[in-house]
Amino acid sequence: MKNLYDLIIIGAGAAGLSAAIYSGRAKLRTLVIEKSGVGGQVKITEEVVNYPGVFSTSGAELAKEMKRQAVNFGAEFAVGDVASVDFAGDLKTVTTAAGETYSAVGIIIAAGAKPRKLGFEGETKYGGRGIAYCATCDGEFFAGKDVFVIGAGFAAAEEAIFLTRFAKQVTVIAREPAFTCSKTIADKVLAHDKITVKFNTEITSVRGENVVQEAHFVNNETGETWTHKVDSGSFGVFIFVGYEPESGVFRDHVATDQWGYILADVDMQTSVPGVYVAGDIRPKRLRQLVTATADGAIAATAIEKYINDTKETAGIVIEGSPEQANQPEETGDVFGEQAAEQIRYVMERCEGEVAIHAVLQDDALSEEIRTFLQAFAETTDQVPVHMYQKGEDLKLEAEIATDLYPVIALMGKDGVYTGINFHGVPGGHELESFILAIYNAAGPGQAVSDELKQRIRGLKGPINLKIGVSLSCTMCPEVVQASQRIALLGDGITAEMVDLQHYPELRDKYAVMSVPALIINDTDVLFGKKSMEELVEYLA
Repeated sequence: MKNLYDLIIIGAGAAGLSAAIYSGRAKLRTLVIEKSGVGGQVKITEEVVNYPGVFSTSGAELAKEMKRQAVNFGAEFAVGDVASVDFAGDLKTVTTAAGETYSAVGIIIAAGAKPRKLGFEGETKYGGRGIAYCATCDGEFFAGKDVFVIGAGFAAAEEAIFLTRFAKQVTVIAREPAFTCSKTIADKVLAHDKITVKFNTEITSVRGENVVQEAHFVNNETGETWTHKVDSGSFGVFIFVGYEPESGVFRDHVATDQWGYILADVDMQTSVPGVYVAGDIRPKRLRQLVTATADGAIAATAIEKYINDTKETAGIVIEGSPEQANQPEETGDVFGEQAAEQIRYVMERCEGEVAIHAVLQDDALSEEIRTFLQAFAETTDQVPVHMYQKGEDLKLEAEIATDLYPVIALMGKDGVYTGINFHGVPGGHELESFILAIYNAAGPGQAVSDELKQRIRGLKGPINLKIGVSLSCTMCPEVVQASQRIALLGDGITAEMVDLQHYPELRDKYAVMSVPALIINDTDVLFGKKSMEELVEYLA
């Protein structure tokens, strides 16, 4: 059975990666399913200084190393948004939104939590236009502007410091009388010359023409109100007031508390035998990197006995146990060894014709793209790469029909444009989007249900989707990949990834202050993560 595993881990944050390391080391065939890139919350942490044995590193680097360890022990990784589960019987099944189904004897749920919203007036209306929840993703959009950080915990304190890199001035708004995080980081915030802290204060509303231009606050002790307002331009409001569990798809299958956190015993086992939980998705006093990794280790160690006992009792045989050969160190200036291996693995499975055609200019971005594509061509010979200067092939430019240059376009069989292009270097979190776009264009591609295909084919074009991204954004790839898949399956639909760092005129034109930002037919703008189903529903 192709998609049969000893263990499926849902989520690739610190808890999931820790579990994968332990299960792989125990020689369990392990699959980690993650919908938005490896690392979870730690990936957007700028500096990690309190993890034992690691003096100082970035969250992204630590997550990268943890994945490398897991792969070294044989763990496999798949991209997918879990849409449904069936935990009955000896074999549990997990089905993604793309229709891919996986089975395993044991399950570890490590899906984490998402930022909690406050619910004040204007919070939803100005989402992506001044209201933000990720400093790493959106901080650059507030360069030289005033920024307010709402919250008194560790995340608020850390992100306030991070935002000083961009903002003119950062003001922390805390409804508590003091910070609720460690004194070390609290003192660092209080001593920072670009940060002002207002305790016993709450935000009540935001307003503005098209972006946030006015915010109202109240002192919850004195009742005194005050307003911050700009006559032109805008400012930012970043909200860090805790998280809510990503447990929606599991709530009808395992026991949860009143807030949706999944309940478990000391071994991390849920109310269902063979289903365990780890990390921020379960109730706990301390949500930190060190407790997440501990949860993952405990869950993987405990579930090992359950898996082996069940396999023996039920006579289940799992083919393809992990090989223990060490992976080589990452090398290369553009692609690490793991990335190069992933590229070669996927490209070798492409069935049809696909080629890359880039139209470049005399600018720095074009040179970056040239270097990227040269490295790609050296990594695999499965996909031809052609590069032109703007004006050199007018027929190609007319077929691509874009007003943004430079551009990387994917061309299919007989040189027909697939409708997919990239404006910027598809590196960082978008490298996976680039690889999947080629695989989906060449076939067989990722699975999509027949019902969803019919809905996509029923969309009335022309539809142009420009996805404004930041290469540091963990939420952007899901929207990019969904848009590209829709473009490939639909008629008259195009999808363009745009690294907004290089196209400020587009960012300013649509008042984009958060990513992902999906611009539809150069008119409507949608912000935030969206699944393929959600996009199809909106486009219909």
